[in-house]
Amino acid sequence: MKIGILGAGSMGGILARHFSRLGHQVSIANSRGPGSLTALAAEIGATPVSVLDAASAGEIVILAIPTKAVADLPRDLFANVPGSVGVIDIGNYHPELRDGRIDAIDRGMLDSQWVAQQIGRPVIKAFNNIFARSLLERGVPRGTPGRIALPVTGDASDAKAVVLRLVEDLGFDPVDGGDLDQSWRQQTGTPAYCRDFDAAALRRALAEADRSRIAEYRAEQEARIRRSMAAQTSER
Repeated sequence: MKIGILGAGSMGGILARHFSRLGHQVSIANSRGPGSLTALAAEIGATPVSVLDAASAGEIVILAIPTKAVADLPRDLFANVPGSVGVIDIGNYHPELRDGRIDAIDRGMLDSQWVAQQIGRPVIKAFNNIFARSLLERGVPRGTPGRIALPVTGDASDAKAVVLRLVEDLGFDPVDGGDLDQSWRQQTGTPAYCRDFDAAALRRALAEADRSRIAEYRAEQEARIRRSMAAQTSER
């Protein structure tokens, strides 16, 4: 499969590494241009390209960039990309730590609904609720006890089916989380967020989430991140 990845940070780089290892044709891009990705691409077997080329290079395109950066993407990024190409949003909105305030999200629009609106394309929400280290190291064969499960939500059934298969290929149990309007259940700080649950526990956690607490979940998670960062700084 041809996969374009926009973003070469921790999560984008790990996905590019895994998909290349699995034999997919991976094109990777960032805001600094393909020249900045030469070494990484050579190491993992990907092709460094421009943002425009990454968006048009794949059967699947992965947005692995901060939420705020979505608004800075070229407005016509997907203008000539066939509708059959699925777009995966792996991002999380962090207003205090990184993204600044996005009014539409703060007023209740879901993270990935806002992303879809910005790019003018449906998106599939996946890979946003697993720590980078777990994504890198903890994929295991199907049937392994305690295998981590990952939710996938979205409205485009064909694209979602492809993403569910990719989750399986990476060594995780895919869980269909419903349409994109249910993606809040895997957003920042929810019971299903970054807990490395197996499939049964993940389904329970998704069901336990309370939509009225979205902002509270996010604020609590950002507070945990700040405490963790402060503890790491004090240990140096």
